[in-house]
Amino acid sequence: MLYLLADLSGVVSALNVFRYITFRTGGAIATALLFVFWLGPAAISVLRIRQGKGQPIREDGPATHLAKRGTPTMGGLMILAGTLVSTILWANPANLYVWVVVFVTLGFGAIGFYDDFLKVTKQSHKGFGGRSRLALEMLIAIAACVMIAFIATPGLANKLSVPFAKDLLLDFGWFYLVFGMLVIVGAGNAVNLTDGLDGLAIVPVMIAGATFGFVAYLAGNAVFSNYLQIRFVPGTGELAVLCGALLGSGLGFLWFNAPPAQVFMGDTGSLALGGLLGTIAVATKHEIVLAIVGGLFVVEALSVIIQVASFKLTGKRVFLMAPIHHHFEKLGWTEPQVVIRFWIISVLLALVGLSTLKLR
Repeated sequence: MLYLLADLSGVVSALNVFRYITFRTGGAIATALLFVFWLGPAAISVLRIRQGKGQPIREDGPATHLAKRGTPTMGGLMILAGTLVSTILWANPANLYVWVVVFVTLGFGAIGFYDDFLKVTKQSHKGFGGRSRLALEMLIAIAACVMIAFIATPGLANKLSVPFAKDLLLDFGWFYLVFGMLVIVGAGNAVNLTDGLDGLAIVPVMIAGATFGFVAYLAGNAVFSNYLQIRFVPGTGELAVLCGALLGSGLGFLWFNAPPAQVFMGDTGSLALGGLLGTIAVATKHEIVLAIVGGLFVVEALSVIIQVASFKLTGKRVFLMAPIHHHFEKLGWTEPQVVIRFWIISVLLALVGLSTLKLR
């Protein structure tokens, strides 16, 4: 909404600053951070009272996790609230890309919320049925891909841009809707699988969000995209403001999620944030770059797939426990060691992903 103040710059010239994406991104970060700081204590108190025993803890997991019993979940509501409020306040309301990303984020967040609700009320790890949950995610993701296809420049719709190549665009036709759906759904569930230790998921999400905020800003700027020889996607620069809101909300949430966590993100947050990142990657034509920047999420998801496939085919497990962060805990790494080392890996992967913008 504050973007509209720029229309009054003819009267008050200083208001022209609201036209600048960089200024509004900074404002979005600060607003979301302060909002989550303000909301956090009350939200955690309400969640603790409503949930009683909190999120159920796996008995077959690392013994250190048993001390976390009673910790409330659904803390993702804090992140989503901060991100949404800040985005509405600072983003250009006429930008359709912003609303598509918000649509996916809230849709996936609602699915995750229902899953968390079932787990907490039944005190069971069995939440929303896998097939039903996946079907809803796919419907939301396909709807988003259709909207992006109609918003996008005709020459870019339904095409895949390949990093490290200047002019290579793969025309998938309408099959791109399926590909884009897989990117969004895959990102949502990969982040969801990563969320298993205090602070483990939120920091890599913030790193990926900040990276894609930068990517979106460059891809939406004709001068910078031409210089870097990446695809110019008009309108996507505004997604940098949304990524700023995510970064601020994530920092605010980390204050309460730092070990020992006062609240867990839950599927409410992890599924929604993964969907958010996947949708931005599809909108900016950097789907492959997401697999690099979010490589940690990819490895976490693959570890589960490999574990399940191996056990069904051979009766043997590849990892001591999946997702892979639990494998390292079983090997004797402490929780802080796993978390911080995975953060370092996320930073390195983000740098590799950013290198694709220039190495062409």
